Amino acid sequence: MRRGRRSGYFTIVAVHSTARGPSLGGCRMWEYEDARAAVRDALRLSRAMTFKSAVAGLPLGGGKGVIMLPRAEPAPGPEQRRAALLDFGDTVASLEGRYVTAEDVGTSDQDMAVIAERTRHVTGLASGSGDPSRWTALGVETAIRVACERAFGSGSLQDRSIAVIGLGRVGGKLAELLAQGGGQLVVSDVDQTKRALANRLGARWTDPASALTAEVDVVAPCALGGMLDDETVPALQCRVVAGAANNQLGADGVADLLTELGILWAPDFVANAGGIINIAVELEPQGYDERRARERVLEVGSTLRTIFDDAERSGGTPLSAAMNLARRRLEEASAPPRAASRGAPAA
Repeated sequence: MRRGRRSGYFTIVAVHSTARGPSLGGCRMWEYEDARAAVRDALRLSRAMTFKSAVAGLPLGGGKGVIMLPRAEPAPGPEQRRAALLDFGDTVASLEGRYVTAEDVGTSDQDMAVIAERTRHVTGLASGSGDPSRWTALGVETAIRVACERAFGSGSLQDRSIAVIGLGRVGGKLAELLAQGGGQLVVSDVDQTKRALANRLGARWTDPASALTAEVDVVAPCALGGMLDDETVPALQCRVVAGAANNQLGADGVADLLTELGILWAPDFVANAGGIINIAVELEPQGYDERRARERVLEVGSTLRTIFDDAERSGGTPLSAAMNLARRRLEEASAPPRAASRGAPAA
């Protein structure tokens, strides 16, 4: 945690794990009440990134970056914003490759180009894999299809009713994919200008609270986290919840409540891994290839099928099955290498 010498803003990087490789996580530029809240957010999100990368089988650990915007001050102008990004780049550089950054809430691929002026440990540049939001959306669409396959016996989206909550960069692209697949959409966003997208897609517009409890087949939370808690879950009228938002559960115990009510939940850090999977392809020695990225992102589906199978077999929840899979992979990466047996070739 450093105070930027150019901007005066706090820049924060949290590294949760490097057991499987360098920690990777986006840089979030956001308003916080105080520095403690910003640090808590970075720590919480870095942990989630560890499990997201491990479940996806990526050679990466979990980290997160935050540029803290003071809530009482006006939004930074272009010069102040550039100064904050350069300060964050210095913070990333100080970790000497243990953390690799990318775009996140409040930042873009253009911002990554500014950060790259101060460190080479940055991904998602326009010259590389670019904006990862379309890949996140593709992974979530795949997760919705697999969850529908499990809940309804078919992964087809034709005439499947789906509520998409949040039409930002990922949610908007997801809504387009679902509409192309024949889904009948209910959409919502706090930004009223998003109604233009709803009209273009032939979707029914409503407010976020009504979308969450709409009588639909699938609810796709794609805004901020914490929407699913002990109060909201009993009011759900869907069979499936699968979306792009991080930290959808207000507490881990909500996963048990969803299962008790017969609602199939696709763990968020599994469903929304498409963006980081795409970035991982950019970091491979052979360089970025879009076709290879698409193939890897579509593997979200097979991972989710394994998790659903494990949950059914153990009588647990998809959350516990996903966490167990992540822990196994982390333990395997952390275990010391076993010596080759006598007479056998070393691995």
